Amino acid sequence: MKLTKLATIGTLAVSIAGLSACNNMMPAKEATMPAKQAQQAQQATTQSEAVAAMNVVQVAQSSPEFSTLVEAVQAAGIAGPLSNPDANLTILAPTNAAFAEALQETGMTKEQLFANKPALTKILGYHVINGPAPVYAKDVQPGNVMMLSKDTLMITPEGKLMDESGRTANILQTDIAASNGVVHVIDKVLLPQ
Repeated sequence: MKLTKLATIGTLAVSIAGLSACNNMMPAKEATMPAKQAQQAQQATTQSEAVAAMNVVQVAQSSPEFSTLVEAVQAAGIAGPLSNPDANLTILAPTNAAFAEALQETGMTKEQLFANKPALTKILGYHVINGPAPVYAKDVQPGNVMMLSKDTLMITPEGKLMDESGRTANILQTDIAASNGVVHVIDKVLLPQ
């Protein structure tokens, strides 16, 4: 029985040594990862550069996540001003889910909202800052901001957005650069009073 245990231990030792030798012959995963990460970073940079060449309207049009926002901008007739190459726009872009939630909250259909051009234009203007320069995430400070609609939006110390109705929106993604500004993705449609 001692002999059997010794043979088993010996076989195990040889197996471990063999596996160790095999691992030393295999290329290290770490050596291939930086090349793969570099390729992914290059693709991301190329995509970012392509997006940065688009204006804020084209950025929204390039993502299916903003199809309702694009429809709203077209229904309000403000795609032209938002495409101005000389503008310095900061856009707070609600997702399709944010629009669906707002419609449910207000009891309106999309058709009813889009048919009310003054209200739609005011709501969309409440998502735009037109200033001397686009506002990137690093520049944001807590406090009140005057929006294009001439309504006030509060930025909380936690970095959330509070509309005049006291509703809070989270910023899902920041700093999507465009040729005439920057887009930040938010999870609620902001409603002015």
